Amino acid sequence: MVDSEFLEELEAILIQADVGINTTERLLSGISERLKESRQREASDEEVVLRALKDEIVAVLGPPEPLRKAEEGPTVIMVVGVNGTGKTTTVGKLGHRFRAQGADVIFGATDTFRAAAIEQLEIWGERAGARVIRHEEGHDPAAVAYDTCQAAKARGADYVILDTAGRLHTHVNLMRELEKTKRVVGREIPGAPHEILLVLDATAGQNGLSQAKTFREAVDVTGIVLTKLDGTAKGGIVLAIRDSLEIPVKLIGIGEGIDDLRDFDPIEFADAIFYDLDA
Repeated sequence: MVDSEFLEELEAILIQADVGINTTERLLSGISERLKESRQREASDEEVVLRALKDEIVAVLGPPEPLRKAEEGPTVIMVVGVNGTGKTTTVGKLGHRFRAQGADVIFGATDTFRAAAIEQLEIWGERAGARVIRHEEGHDPAAVAYDTCQAAKARGADYVILDTAGRLHTHVNLMRELEKTKRVVGREIPGAPHEILLVLDATAGQNGLSQAKTFREAVDVTGIVLTKLDGTAKGGIVLAIRDSLEIPVKLIGIGEGIDDLRDFDPIEFADAIFYDLDA
């Protein structure tokens, strides 16, 4: 039997999963409407209510959205985000995925602020079988992006993946630099970048919503890669992002291995939020 205590438990689970108060209220209100419309006598059953809530979460997240691909020429993907979210690792895993499909992939080392970032990308390039275009530390990131696009066109590559420098969403100058890189890419390859993926740490909590807002305003983010889901983090903030900003989650990172990048499944995600309750 459903009582106020059970509903409060559901609310607590959503908030602890970083879904956020506004989206949590919207979800709980949504299941009330669903149950009223269905006119089920079983609406008082906890399992029915939980299933309705999961269905509401899936509805908010929307159907899975595959990565976009250029109709002709290289597909360009920019990978952006704050420091420490796993951008370079995501680039490497993504390159490996495309190479396993038989595609020719070129990485652009546009994180020129840290020599270690360039070296890390070269290691991932070797592991994934992707060529890396790089300049020396401190060079203009947009120039690296330009050279990477030129190399991709000359070689007839299928994919260009640009590893950008981590930057706080509050750093206005660095965000403008990201905008410049996007413009340069767009001039060199029609329709590019075809994807701008924001890498979010699943443990970021409500700060992830602020990051998504700012990056979307700067470069029109097309999708999210949610990383570090191999821990206890539920990553519920992506629900708030999808609800308020309409940015879809496209990929999830579940570990450090080269194969630990998966397509996002809204149904699995909804089930995982309430795993402890189901168990």
